[in-house]
Amino acid sequence: MSDPAPRRQDPDRDPGLQPERTRLAWRRTTLSGTVVAVLAVKAVLHGGASAAGVVACALCCVLWLGFLRVAHQRIHTLATAPSPAAFAPRHAAAAVLCTVAMAVCGAALVL
Repeated sequence: MSDPAPRRQDPDRDPGLQPERTRLAWRRTTLSGTVVAVLAVKAVLHGGASAAGVVACALCCVLWLGFLRVAHQRIHTLATAPSPAAFAPRHAAAAVLCTVAMAVCGAALVL
């Protein structure tokens, strides 16, 4: 199997507002992750601080910080580069892992 040819950027291509829209989407996603982390803290404090609840809340906050780091790097790249590089697969995997794990922690707090 041969490797596909590398994609060349068309010098006449105008990306328009696509990088800005993507940057704003990252900001919205970061905001929703912040809301999840705050609700996790509220759920633990409101429902009584059990050991499992505190661990799930702490893990949710650590995952939020990890997602925040990945998102901040991508937002910075999109804001500073006229033609930003493709999103690295390992960063995409980290963002997905943090998001899914935060959902699992949130479900554990609710149940």
